[in-house]
Amino acid sequence: MARTKEFDPGAVLERALDLFWRRGYEATSMADLVEHLGIGRASIYATFGGKHDLYLKALERYVQTRDPSLVELLSQPGPALPAVRALVELYAEDAVGDRDRRGCMVVNAAAELLPDDQPVARFVEASWTGLETALTSALIRARAQGEISAEADPRALARFLLVFLQGMRVMGKSHGDPARLRDAAAQALALLR
Repeated sequence: MARTKEFDPGAVLERALDLFWRRGYEATSMADLVEHLGIGRASIYATFGGKHDLYLKALERYVQTRDPSLVELLSQPGPALPAVRALVELYAEDAVGDRDRRGCMVVNAAAELLPDDQPVARFVEASWTGLETALTSALIRARAQGEISAEADPRALARFLLVFLQGMRVMGKSHGDPARLRDAAAQALALLR
């Protein structure tokens, strides 16, 4: 008869997410995971697979639980530009308010493991493509509703915002001046007039 798990896999995955987010993939050993998760190595392998499998599951959990529903935010009925502005402001305030200086786990994964780790590269690309697509759709609506210039290129603007927002997350990891991030966000928002 199979034994029942004596731990909650969701709670353990949340603890793994916390450890990987703080330390990164390479700096987290299996011994660290065993100690931090409070379960044996065999239980980790049986439930989640190896360290890399667990890392990918933690990345997925991060996106599901930490990032706001960007598509929902950007696809609300009515004027589209306020939602795009709200997203830029949200990223700026998240970066400024990141007291632990952990940054974004997706950006951290890209900086640490790309281009060599193909599963992580696919995950990061899917995440960023999803954001770019949601921004492009919102900006197409904004152009159609006269909120931005008829000559504006929604896809190019969306790509600029994607790169800008990810850069804000990197800059937020520093102990620099919060005014730098807020001023940069104001300049990005000025482009959307």
